[in-house]
Amino acid sequence: MRVVVTGATGNVGTALLRALAREDEVTSVVGIARRLPQTHFPKTEWVRADVAETPLEPIFDGADCVVHLAWLIQPARDRRATWRTNVLGSRRVFEAAAATVPALVHASSVGAYSPGPKDRLVDESWPTGGIRSSFYSRDKSDAERLLDRVDERHPELRSVRLRPSLIFQRAMGTEAKRLFTGRWVPHRLVRPRRIPFVPDIPGLRFQVTHSDDVADAYRRAIVSGAYGAFNVAAEPVLDPDGLAALLGARKVPVPARLARGAVAATWRLRLQPTPEGWVDMGLQTPLMDSARIREELVWQPRHAAGEALLELLQGFHAGAGAPTPPLRA
Repeated sequence: MRVVVTGATGNVGTALLRALAREDEVTSVVGIARRLPQTHFPKTEWVRADVAETPLEPIFDGADCVVHLAWLIQPARDRRATWRTNVLGSRRVFEAAAATVPALVHASSVGAYSPGPKDRLVDESWPTGGIRSSFYSRDKSDAERLLDRVDERHPELRSVRLRPSLIFQRAMGTEAKRLFTGRWVPHRLVRPRRIPFVPDIPGLRFQVTHSDDVADAYRRAIVSGAYGAFNVAAEPVLDPDGLAALLGARKVPVPARLARGAVAATWRLRLQPTPEGWVDMGLQTPLMDSARIREELVWQPRHAAGEALLELLQGFHAGAGAPTPPLRA
């Protein structure tokens, strides 16, 4: 198989390239990125391209599958830039893939889901209307609608959409700082098991999956005959009790309105790069049931949710990274 991966230099992209290097059915990989890395991945050739403007059909031609990972979280203050890559870019990838390849695997997200329960798990039939106050969630939802239209017009295309939880690995420690905290949180002060408290926010329950386990889910979707939507999440669900135990910290009650207000105020004062929509998404998106991918693709995460979170915190503290532009230390 020949596989094309957009956004191949990012958190999931680099993990996927590692996974495909070990996959016997995949003989070659085309990694697409706006900024090319200086590092080498087995089987991979690099192509500089912008999904929002570069002609994609010539790059996709002759491939057996396109994996669409390209996405922007920053600059969050420039909605034209993020929309251009996330929504316009996704539409161009979907249409080019439908015209040239037999299979497409799209990186959707738990963020595509409409508000849902925190006391039970939902399957892939839950509505994907997004959280309207979060630009990330709106864009993920809009991309799903675009893919729905492509699916309707091109039933011959094997279309898969994966909806992972939060995705962490040690190498994204510095990237997490750039994307979410900026200079507001000095990375040297964040030390796993030396964090003094965790916020006990009502409704704070979320899922985390290691980047390598998410990459394995993509690998299985690529080489199988799978189609449709798959939730991807490791266990256990993390909540304030679990976080306190994991980090050896105490819980401090924090009203949701106070947490949201603090994030909104510091965002508007340009003290940190994260708008309050991320808080809304974290508190409102449902918890996902991953039974379908476990049963149909025999996917089993090798890392528990807490392990992945600890890796991220260790990487954040150490200023860890990887030799690609998005993950540079």
